[in-house]
Amino acid sequence: MPSAESTPARVHEPDLVRPTRDDTVATAGSELIGGPLGRRALLGTSWWTPVRVVALVAIGMFALGLIQKAPCYNGAWFFGASSQYTHACYSDIPHLYQGRGFADGLVPYFDKLPGDMDYLEYPVLTGVFMEVAAWLTPGSGSIQDQEQWYWMVNAGMLMACAAVIAVCVSRTHARRPWDGLLVALAPAFALTATINWDLLAVALTAAAMMMWARGRSLAFGVLLGLATAAKLYPVFLLGPLFLLCLRAGKWRDFGKALGGAAVAWLVVNLPVMLFAFEGWSKFYRFSQERGVDFGSFWLILAQNSSDPLTTDSVNTLATVMVLLCFLGIAWLTLSAPRRPRFAQLAFLVVAAFILTNKVYSPQYVLWLVPLAVLARPKWRDFLIWQACEVAYFLGIWMYLAYTTSGDAHKGLPTDGYHWAIGVHLLGTLYLCVVVVRDILMPERDVVRQAGDDDPSGGVLDGAEDAFVLGAAAHPPRHASHFDGPQVEWGKQETLDSSP
Repeated sequence: MPSAESTPARVHEPDLVRPTRDDTVATAGSELIGGPLGRRALLGTSWWTPVRVVALVAIGMFALGLIQKAPCYNGAWFFGASSQYTHACYSDIPHLYQGRGFADGLVPYFDKLPGDMDYLEYPVLTGVFMEVAAWLTPGSGSIQDQEQWYWMVNAGMLMACAAVIAVCVSRTHARRPWDGLLVALAPAFALTATINWDLLAVALTAAAMMMWARGRSLAFGVLLGLATAAKLYPVFLLGPLFLLCLRAGKWRDFGKALGGAAVAWLVVNLPVMLFAFEGWSKFYRFSQERGVDFGSFWLILAQNSSDPLTTDSVNTLATVMVLLCFLGIAWLTLSAPRRPRFAQLAFLVVAAFILTNKVYSPQYVLWLVPLAVLARPKWRDFLIWQACEVAYFLGIWMYLAYTTSGDAHKGLPTDGYHWAIGVHLLGTLYLCVVVVRDILMPERDVVRQAGDDDPSGGVLDGAEDAFVLGAAAHPPRHASHFDGPQVEWGKQETLDSSP
């Protein structure tokens, strides 16, 4: 009988990278389940493939996040001004069921809402998601019963999105499926998954990244266009993709991606734009008119100033800052000694937007989680960043508990909340610095240390440069006092040439 090593099914399988062999934190963590895989372990011979394991772990962690919301589900969403904050289990979903007209059968964007918000302030595809969940929600019982059902229906749909994200990340880097565990086990991911509807856009973006990695430019564009129809941030990925295709001369593939994104976005938006323009434009008007809000360094400045900046001034300054960041990323892309990986730049542009934006809701961390895993799949750095995000998650709810508890002052005062914002900003900046270092010193990049060039780059993977600036015209420099492997294009050569 043939051995597992000689069966035809294994002939074309890639040599998988095992983090427990190269990552000290992953190695130590694996002791909880029996230790790292041995050199002679038979992989791919059972139902428990890495992708399936990652998907099941993601679903399990999502379920734990649902349990964390139990105090709110059982009453805190409905009774008591601050109890949903002291239990750190707040969610927009049950509150907006009635607040945005779904309980009354109003049609998003077409029917005007009573109250301060005249139309639904979400992009069209997210509005469709919310409306489908409303159709699946039983209309009988008290309004509390309906809001509980609405949250549960949305939670089920968002759980599917979470599984899609974990699977797509696992399959984007073909040789690194176990990196998906970083997504599946991310504590901030589980804690924030059901605060809002961001997971829809994150799932579509993760699927788009997987399609690009497989060389399917048009499918990437269509999925990215749909993601942008659900949330604005995915469109920023087209910027670094343009620069990478400029450097590699891959104009045809970029054109297909751009065309697919534009058509997909228009297919979703154009009908609403034509027949309910005022409702359709509410998201964009609300984003422009919204004042400085939670989580941003702008809030720290405003709350410590006797004459805070106007909303128009903040909009202008934030736009200038993010454009300067984008220009810096563009220079880095074209002048780096080796072309950056697509995932690295995707993470940097979204992080730049988050860091300079006038608001940072706690669920925005979901935007970065899959991009961070693909950009820097190192457990130590990822967990440092996640610890900062969990600290911010607790900080914002304790601050809201303080501001809503009256004279009791239960929770975190303003100064303490400012420290929580600072922790979030520093954690994100730390990960950005590490990614930039990997770009400038590619031998530090754990993906390239394994011998890959750009496994999420699709047609860019291993491509030669066609247009470069500055230092890119010179051979890559290596980190000082670094004893690890020196990495060239898709190859790994150690400093020691002895056998």
